[in-house]
Amino acid sequence: MNHATSSPSDNKLKPVLGTLQLWGIAVGLVISGEYFGWSYGWASAGTLGFTITALFVALMYTTFIFSFTELTTSTPQAGGPFAYSKRAFGPLGGYLAGAATLVEFVFAPPAIALAIGAYLKVQFPALDEKMVAVAAYVVFMGLNIVGVRIAATFELLVTILAIVELLVFMGVVSPAFSLEHFVAGGWSGEDSFSLGSIPGIFAAIPFAIWFFLAIEGVAMAAEEAKDPKRSIPIAYIAGILTLVALAIGVMVFAGGSGDWTRLSNINDPLPKAMVEVVGENSGWMHMLVWLGLFGLVASFHGIIIGYSRQIYALSREAYLPTWLAKVHPKFGTPYRAILAGGAVGILAIFSDEVISFGGLPLTANIVTMAVFGAIAMYMLSMLSLFKLRASEPKMARPFKAPFYPYFPAFALIAATICMLTMIYYNFMIFVLFVAFMLAGYIYFRLTGHRRDAALLVATATAG
Repeated sequence: MNHATSSPSDNKLKPVLGTLQLWGIAVGLVISGEYFGWSYGWASAGTLGFTITALFVALMYTTFIFSFTELTTSTPQAGGPFAYSKRAFGPLGGYLAGAATLVEFVFAPPAIALAIGAYLKVQFPALDEKMVAVAAYVVFMGLNIVGVRIAATFELLVTILAIVELLVFMGVVSPAFSLEHFVAGGWSGEDSFSLGSIPGIFAAIPFAIWFFLAIEGVAMAAEEAKDPKRSIPIAYIAGILTLVALAIGVMVFAGGSGDWTRLSNINDPLPKAMVEVVGENSGWMHMLVWLGLFGLVASFHGIIIGYSRQIYALSREAYLPTWLAKVHPKFGTPYRAILAGGAVGILAIFSDEVISFGGLPLTANIVTMAVFGAIAMYMLSMLSLFKLRASEPKMARPFKAPFYPYFPAFALIAATICMLTMIYYNFMIFVLFVAFMLAGYIYFRLTGHRRDAALLVATATAG
């Protein structure tokens, strides 16, 4: 097979995205985390225990984003973490960060697609959730292929609608809010804190991360930003502040509106919370189901943008087969990368026998797999920041991490704590994650000659 059939002109992305569109991608990538996934943390830690977990993770993400923005603006490439780690630690560092990011962004969409199926099943009980998930892939891969400007504008629209819907949810359930509801059994099923509450607090880490997972995906749209040095910091900082406020609001109002234990192990906690307040036949409830889909669609669609750019960037430098880096001649999008990531995601939807461990639902295990990739990438990115500060002190840094070295150090330490905790509580999924990384590493070692050839082509083109 010829792995070098694409010319350099075939493999270029166009800078067409503005600040508002990048903010829409930042929030849209993540906002489904406010609709589902996080409530599994209540099953582990209770409402109060999970609040501690969520606040710790929110602080980790805030310090991480302020630090990560320095990397994104100094190296605005579609590979994002792959590009930063490669610059800091060479090809092996690039592989590790790229592969971890790929696991995160390829495994997050199937979890969201399954949640889309669960939301629609509320309205149409006869629907097969997995077939709805596959249909979602087909529709939104097609939209992504048509063009990034159209895709980003759509992303902005559905993100705004999703934010409005979360505010409506809080408003509708607020009359039923009671602090007594929220704190009842709030420490892993107990009414008071004890040493027995601590394991649940740690076990809930992946589901707190789900509140914010994938915000870093804006980095993968950096080559398509009109003014990345200005627009990306604004998009990141405004995005993380928006998400922290929404996460706290949704969690508190949902937990205080009734019996929170009914919401702790399901894919559609917000509709169920609203049913307890307004009843199954209320127009408010039906509106939440339909408009709630916007939140799921925003993240699903946005992460397709993210995974496709990561596959594109890895393929462009021959870390994956180079034919995946082909850009559509009419639409200017990495259509082969979009389709390849979608194929893996659809396989994950039907992987019950492979990714079902510990008695948890398939969605919870897919979420955990994505989080393993994310945390590994966060650790590598912070290490890259420290390395580049030391090795390239004169590198242009349009945005510098505030409170350096404390912010990136906290983000690195917190991510390490998250990783160790997740390994302890999800060992079998960690083994599967390591297996994916090792399989990729074998490919990485066997294809070094292709990367050398790609580097020669790139150097000749630049010259």
